[in-house]
Amino acid sequence: MSKTAIEYVDETWNPVTGCTKVSAGCENCYAERMARRLAGRFGYPEAPHHFDVTLHPERLDEPLKRGKSTRYLVCSMGDIAHMAVPLAYQLRMWATMMKARQHTFLLLTKRPQQLGRIVDWLKVRLQILGMDEEPLPNVWPGVTVESQDEMWRVEELVKIPGARHWVSAEPCLSALDFTPWLDQLDWVILGGETGPGARPMHPDWARRVRDDCVAADTDFFFKNWGGWHPAVWLTECGDIAVISAEHDNSEDIFGDGQYMLPVPRGSKSGRVLDGRKWNEIPGRER
Repeated sequence: MSKTAIEYVDETWNPVTGCTKVSAGCENCYAERMARRLAGRFGYPEAPHHFDVTLHPERLDEPLKRGKSTRYLVCSMGDIAHMAVPLAYQLRMWATMMKARQHTFLLLTKRPQQLGRIVDWLKVRLQILGMDEEPLPNVWPGVTVESQDEMWRVEELVKIPGARHWVSAEPCLSALDFTPWLDQLDWVILGGETGPGARPMHPDWARRVRDDCVAADTDFFFKNWGGWHPAVWLTECGDIAVISAEHDNSEDIFGDGQYMLPVPRGSKSGRVLDGRKWNEIPGRER
């Protein structure tokens, strides 16, 4: 288990690390960058295999040792539904989540079809063992959607049994329309891309998703602006560090008059969208 800077969870749990790229959102993967820094330490393979899919069975029972109710992001350094994770190992991860009912486990994948197959397989195994509870009340399946081209993941997600369904639109790389599924989604998280090579997010992309979630009464969480920030909103965001008030570095990247500023290295881009922070989480009073 690890403390995390991810605002919407308390801890991360990584019984699996490593992944392979499947879409545009993977291009500047933060987990791959972190694995590179940790290569040869803390169970990560030596470079150049630092981001190979790796099992960490010594971590499987970590949540069972914590009595305090905790919200976990599962496999933040990989993908729980990666094809390289054996089904027998999947069963051991799910067994831990079944036993640790005091915790909430957030699953996030870019492979919802595989996650659905895993859940179906587990249901059969659990029925054989005389346990047929469905869905687990403390497990929330989720998918990453970075562009409209990947919206098929949401269609697959809502087919998977789950107490709550959620989407992480991070990094948000295009305008997104979740409206066909918002009556089946409990939560949408949205944020810009961070780190080297970060691609900018147009403010209207964030506004549309927020407005659609508000209209559908779906919880919305704005994570951050990422590596670029709207120049015209500087005065609204007190948590931005040292950006020129003259907007000398701003660019009309989208060609529509929406000037964006690169966020200086080591600074935070801020979490304010139209004058407020959006921190909605299912089950928590708004």
